Amino acid sequence: MKAMNNTKIIIRNVTIGDYDRILELWNSTEQSRRALNPVDDSREGIERYLRRNPATCFLACPEEDPRQVIGVILTGHDGRRAIIHHLCVRPEYRRHGIAGMLLGKAEEALRAEGITKIFGLVFKDNEAANAFWENQGYTLRTNLNYRNKSLNRDVPQGE
Repeated sequence: MKAMNNTKIIIRNVTIGDYDRILELWNSTEQSRRALNPVDDSREGIERYLRRNPATCFLACPEEDPRQVIGVILTGHDGRRAIIHHLCVRPEYRRHGIAGMLLGKAEEALRAEGITKIFGLVFKDNEAANAFWENQGYTLRTNLNYRNKSLNRDVPQGE
């Protein structure tokens, strides 16, 4: 990873033109793959999400190859609270601050839209991700139960 030390990272807004490269990134790690569903994370689902949240979703790429996606964060809000839906960095680029850069940019964009609280969902068994979120100041809520209901038979209900 010595080359990473000399690589300048660009953070920019996600566009639907980035979809194929983002999907490839998500599919490159088991933890991200298991968070995907065939409807909401399809091209149409992400395009709908980006129309609602055009200024709060970001990707990271090396300056010398701006089409290469090495990290992505999707965040959106309902006007009151925000949710982080996906944060993923290529394994070979991890531990270089890219996730923190993406998160910082998303938090800044959400603040600019008047959002004061953010939440995210992390698999309990993803120790590295849980440690990252703890280090970023995100506390674990133990007084809530997360409940969901699928309105589409193609979207898994979850465990």
